[in-house]
Amino acid sequence: MLRDITIGQYFPGKSPVHRLDPRIKIIITLLYVVMLFMTSNPFGMLIGFGFLCAAYLASRIPFSLILKSLKPVIPIVLFTGILNLFFVQGDPILQFWIITITKQGLATAIMMAVRIVLLIAGTSLLTYTTSPITLTDAIERLLGPLKKVKLPVHELAMMMTIALRFIPTLIEETDKIMNAQKARGADMESGGLMQRAKALIPILIPLFVSAFRRADELALAMECRCYRGGEGRTRMRQLFYRPMDFVMLGITLACMAGIVLVNIFLPFAV
Repeated sequence: MLRDITIGQYFPGKSPVHRLDPRIKIIITLLYVVMLFMTSNPFGMLIGFGFLCAAYLASRIPFSLILKSLKPVIPIVLFTGILNLFFVQGDPILQFWIITITKQGLATAIMMAVRIVLLIAGTSLLTYTTSPITLTDAIERLLGPLKKVKLPVHELAMMMTIALRFIPTLIEETDKIMNAQKARGADMESGGLMQRAKALIPILIPLFVSAFRRADELALAMECRCYRGGEGRTRMRQLFYRPMDFVMLGITLACMAGIVLVNIFLPFAV
């Protein structure tokens, strides 16, 4: 399961999505998230699904990788769907003991499950097609106006990107520690909830030690390279907007406008 988590990983490529300006990709990702939460009926969700499919086809990311990234969030999707299925009031379609399933609950559960899947798949595309260094520069540029209020924009962007970058590393480290503990006879898959929680202690302690050691090594490496923050820092790659960036932004805004029109003229009622 841990090997299926691909959050924060970057897959090099030369697709049109890879070549987009990272600032535009961040803006499009934020607009896509807003787009998903704006929609209130299946027709609007279909627009968001079509937009995501077109983006993945343009990025040339393998379909198997998309499924692999969604596998770890299946428990979250099921848990959210069950909560909405059983606790949303409305017209009952099935009743058993104290459990009542309503039409409104069923519709809400399906919509929430689809929204979470599209949200994870859409936001993952940003890290799939953008390197950590480029992502740092883009975040720093977008937050640039906040420098006027003395906000440490560069340091904030650096911390965010380092945290994102080390997610795959910590996942890999956790997998190694778990395999090492299993080789020593540790049982992590049987017993009750409390026994499984106690079995995680031999994993969490070495993981925290490893994380602090990596952080100390990274800080030492940055000091050895005379890193002093963003003041006076130059960039090897300069960011420039291109016509295709504004075309993609226009397509995203058109999809948002389409969802607004769908919500107005095609209201969804269960």
